[in-house]
Amino acid sequence: MTSRSIGILYELHDAYPRRPCDPPDAHVEYEPEATLLALERAIEAIGHRPVRLGRPHDLLDAAGKGSVAVDVALSIAEGFGTRNREAWAPVLLEMLGIPQLGSDALTLSLSLDKAWTRAVVADAGVPVAPGAVAASLRAAEALDPPGGWPCFVKPRWEGTAKGIHRGSLVATRAELVAAVARVVECYRQPALVEHFLPGAEYTVTVVGNDPAAALPVLQRALERESRIGLHAVETPDAALAHVTPGALDPALEAELAALAIRAYDALACRDFARADFKCDATGRPVFLEINPLPTFAPDGSFGILAELAGTTYEALVGDVLARGLVRLGLA
Repeated sequence: MTSRSIGILYELHDAYPRRPCDPPDAHVEYEPEATLLALERAIEAIGHRPVRLGRPHDLLDAAGKGSVAVDVALSIAEGFGTRNREAWAPVLLEMLGIPQLGSDALTLSLSLDKAWTRAVVADAGVPVAPGAVAASLRAAEALDPPGGWPCFVKPRWEGTAKGIHRGSLVATRAELVAAVARVVECYRQPALVEHFLPGAEYTVTVVGNDPAAALPVLQRALERESRIGLHAVETPDAALAHVTPGALDPALEAELAALAIRAYDALACRDFARADFKCDATGRPVFLEINPLPTFAPDGSFGILAELAGTTYEALVGDVLARGLVRLGLA
């Protein structure tokens, strides 16, 4: 086997200085050093050499000074500020002619915009909740609640539960207007307003290409009172009571896997992604979002899935990356 140099583009929690206008969770998507170290071990486990390339800004600076000497690159860099932020590194890699593991810039930008994503996956036959976009207070005041009350309000183009808290669940016009105002003013983007789904929440990791495959479905804990995903509302200093109300039988797991792969293919995802679903009042799974840039934190989904499979994080993630190298003809 030919050993390849695999560049990693990443942002640790101190990658960018905080700006006075930033919301409290502005940096929540960046990774700790532990994630980077775990990824490096996974790359080494399949016989390749990890090379730290730093932030997209560091790649841009290095490219201006000469060639970037890696065979292939993997970006877990989130960027900041715009709905194209996850595409910063992939665009630079494309311009430099460096093959990339994971989804390309267009898929990353499209999937970050939750409103556009809804339209694409719905057209592919994946169920979505009734929803609408509110870009101003005036729009919120005039908006009929999609599907009726209660509704859920979140930023149109964020991930990792940014901009979500208990106040995101609204049951009156006044609460809706206040929640939209918070998104527009604090996150400087439109709000996505969806009918709130009260049922169990599941996440499905999809890997590979032609065909893609779904790994075992994981149920997410919900905050007991609100039925919002616990990961979105729990804080380090405040443990909340939670429930896992779903019964994940084989038929439901097969349906979730099929829907996740359908969304993955509709958005032209590559190599890996994570799709999230929540059940409606009848128990039917409904699409929430897809993340082609999922966390590789060892205590996240990949770590849990490795434990369920009786293997190691390094072996599982190494296998996922190896499939990407096969797609690129670099195995």
